[in-house]
Amino acid sequence: MIQEWDINQTNLRRLRENGIPRVAVIPTSAVEPHNLHLPYGEDFLHSAWVARNVVERAWKRCRSVMCLPGIPYGVDCNLMDFPLAMHVSQDTLNAMLRDLFRSLAHNGVRRIVILNGHGGNDFTAFVRQVQSDLDIHVFVVNWWKVGADIYSQIFENPDDHAGEMETSVALELFPELVELEHAKDGKARPFRFEALEKGWARTSRRFANLNDHSAVGDPTKAAAEKGRRYLEIVCDRVSEFLVQLAESEIDEHFPHMPG
Repeated sequence: MIQEWDINQTNLRRLRENGIPRVAVIPTSAVEPHNLHLPYGEDFLHSAWVARNVVERAWKRCRSVMCLPGIPYGVDCNLMDFPLAMHVSQDTLNAMLRDLFRSLAHNGVRRIVILNGHGGNDFTAFVRQVQSDLDIHVFVVNWWKVGADIYSQIFENPDDHAGEMETSVALELFPELVELEHAKDGKARPFRFEALEKGWARTSRRFANLNDHSAVGDPTKAAAEKGRRYLEIVCDRVSEFLVQLAESEIDEHFPHMPG
């Protein structure tokens, strides 16, 4: 069955019949080590899955969203001490997205969602600039943060890389790639400065200085059911956002309330 919301599967005839979609979704991710038990493609695999799931859900309600192929590589300069961490600069990532956005804008697609699955990708300054340069509206959804308000109701330990949450998601989506018996504890060296520990001063972490297995978080409490519960909440919320985005008219105040 052809999935008409997937640009890889649809065709020109169907696109002409359905009309140009109002919303385009582009997943972004990374290829990098995740402790000793998760695949290098973790971010790419879960980002692509979430993007496809939310677009499919939204399509059933509004038929004006489209999922584009994802960009597999991300900003990984701080993981280069580990073998085969694949790094592209933020400038390179931005340049590719800018060209894709021009193509979308040329065809009248003015609502674009970057569905991001990698914490090293930071599109803040880029979105500010590209919205000034092109007649488009760009939204960034870091999918793993969508359920932050209910995170502690599902997961026992806070983490941010290859820990309980990410491992639970992997166990739900691609358990055959998870080798939990090889996982290390994810304990990371703390900062020596209170300002950095409390978060009011920030820096970039060189992952090789945290531990020897590229992890920040304990995966031992991970379970597929936890991943399933979290993904359901995330996908429900993001798909609802896509529908609202597709159904909202672009006026002089968009995306703010009118008047």
